[in-house]
Amino acid sequence: MRRVRYAVAMSLDGYIAGPKGENDWIVMDPDIDFGAMMKSFDTILLGRKTYEGTRQQGGGGGGMPGMQAYVLSRSLRQADCRGVIVSDDPEKTLTALKEKPGKDLWLFGGGGLFRSLLETRLVDQVEVAIIPVLLGGGLPLLPHPSSMSKLRLANKRIYEKTGTVSLEYEVV
Repeated sequence: MRRVRYAVAMSLDGYIAGPKGENDWIVMDPDIDFGAMMKSFDTILLGRKTYEGTRQQGGGGGGMPGMQAYVLSRSLRQADCRGVIVSDDPEKTLTALKEKPGKDLWLFGGGGLFRSLLETRLVDQVEVAIIPVLLGGGLPLLPHPSSMSKLRLANKRIYEKTGTVSLEYEVV
C-alpha cells in the first residue's frame, strides 16, 4: 500500500518557512540524494496556500515532472486550476490513492494541511531534514492547535558537510 510521507526541511527552532514565507535558509547538502528521493514518489499533495504560492512564483501550480499533483482545498475549483486535480475531500481522495498501485504520495509544504491530515490519521511517515539555523519565527512544522501524535524512529542520518540532520518517523 502506498504511504503519505510528509518530507520537509525545518529550522532547528521548528519552522518550515520564515516569517515572510521565505525558504532561502534551506541548505542543499551535496550528499543528500534528491534524485532517489524524488523517484520514490509519483504524486504530490499540496494545500491551497502552497499551491497558490507556487503559482505566484512562476511554478505553474505545484506540479513536479513525472508526478500527478493534487490540491486539497475547500475553496479552489477545478476549472481554475489547470494541470492539477483539486479535491475538497482529502480523506476520500487519499484513501483511494493509497489503495491504487503506484509510488508513495509526497505531502509537500503546508503545516496546516499536515496538521489536518495527521489528525485524520492519513499521514504515514514524517521525514524532517533539520537545517542548522534559528529563524526566530515563521511557519511552524505543526501549527497550533494540534493533537499529540506518537511517532517511531525509522531512520536517521547526519550530513557532516552542512550539519543537516535527517530524521524519519513512522506515525504510530
